[in-house]
Amino acid sequence: MEKNAEKSTSEAANPQSSVTTEVKAHVETNFDATLSTLEGLVSIPSVAWESHDLSRVRESAERVAELARNGGFDDVEILTAPKPEGGEGMPAVVARKHPMPGYPTVLLYAHHDVQPVGDGADWNTDPWVATRQGDRLFGRGAADDKAGLMTHLASVQAVDDVLGDDLGIGITLFIEGEEEAGSPSFVNFLEMYRDKLQADVIVVADSSNWRAGVPALTTSLRGVISGTITVRTLDHALHSGMFGGPLVDANTAMVRLLASLHDDDGAVAIEGLVRGQEPDLDYAEKDFREDAGALEDFRLTGRGSISSRLWNQPALSVIGMDITSVDQSSNTMAASTRARVSLRLAPGQDPHEAHRLLEKHLSEHAPWGSTVEYDGGEAGQPFESDVTSEPARAVLDSMRDAWGTDAALMGMGGSIPFVASLTRTFPDAAILITGIEDPDTRAHSANESLYIPDFQRAIESEALFLSRMNAKL
Repeated sequence: MEKNAEKSTSEAANPQSSVTTEVKAHVETNFDATLSTLEGLVSIPSVAWESHDLSRVRESAERVAELARNGGFDDVEILTAPKPEGGEGMPAVVARKHPMPGYPTVLLYAHHDVQPVGDGADWNTDPWVATRQGDRLFGRGAADDKAGLMTHLASVQAVDDVLGDDLGIGITLFIEGEEEAGSPSFVNFLEMYRDKLQADVIVVADSSNWRAGVPALTTSLRGVISGTITVRTLDHALHSGMFGGPLVDANTAMVRLLASLHDDDGAVAIEGLVRGQEPDLDYAEKDFREDAGALEDFRLTGRGSISSRLWNQPALSVIGMDITSVDQSSNTMAASTRARVSLRLAPGQDPHEAHRLLEKHLSEHAPWGSTVEYDGGEAGQPFESDVTSEPARAVLDSMRDAWGTDAALMGMGGSIPFVASLTRTFPDAAILITGIEDPDTRAHSANESLYIPDFQRAIESEALFLSRMNAKL
């Protein structure tokens, strides 16, 4: 308590300013060590896919648990839950600092598993060796999401050291181990360990900043559904010369059906889907083209602003199709074929209703009386946050203090279905989605990287946020 007594006069004048100064100094002093720890985590290939060595996911969880124990967390556990289809899910780490009476609890979520590497020839550096080049750190998981979990650990250490005995809030660390594999045991995990995870505020560090040097709070996520379409035109394959003309092959019918899912502008043509309002934040077409790597002469599809098309409108992609390869093709008319589509949903759209509307569209547009079947798959809910809540204001103030500029309020075209599970399980908790990525991160792709200056700012911001939440309810 002597440390706190010595600075009591300046804190009385402007307590948050004093905390801000001390937090930044702490993060700066310890940043090289934090970065080194992150580099060690990158070296563990924690891919939670059955085709990979799952023992490395356990190794990653054990390392995270060790870091949590060294960071002063209590009740550090490595936990699993059963998957709905059977078998056990991947190991997650749950660690807690218990609150003082009357103080809130903040849950900090990230994941320690990573995407597969893909073709190693596409990487400029070894994906499992964190490699610094200029202001960026390259490696699989360097940003998504091992930088997120290190942001949590380093920010907790900073606020704990700065506030000392004055830290009254509870802090729960929840580091999942199978997010990149679709979080198959996530719902069961929440149900089994609800009491351990109960919180007033949940920070999900698995999104992106607006740009390198410009922070963002993700205020909305699109939902997602997927399904398999089967088209049949014949009861068996036929010789195209003997029967083509009066009959059409299933592949041709499928192409016609899939084409009906977009109008001439490239906007999704399924009637009844929710389309949101225009966002306040503008995404310049030039910037979008550069970020996406769009071909120079390709005309962008859809209508409305770029940010509206990305965040507040549906988007449909054909992500798979069963068709004979060109090298194996012959003059044969296929009797049936399948395609899988993925449909991103605007905030406010019920995914089960979207499945119904998609199935209705396919039935009504069956080409030439072909038989069309739709088998609906996943149904991930969209998300919208309340940016006027006290926790949201606190995180925005903290981002401004750390970066020196106001945070962007951005949507995300992608989906994080487990956020909907968190909302259902903890309906009274404020959910804040932050992140450490930027448009150059290339998460899930070759040459994934972390912008190091923003990593430091993210740690400062989260520590300041925790200090702002350090008040009785």
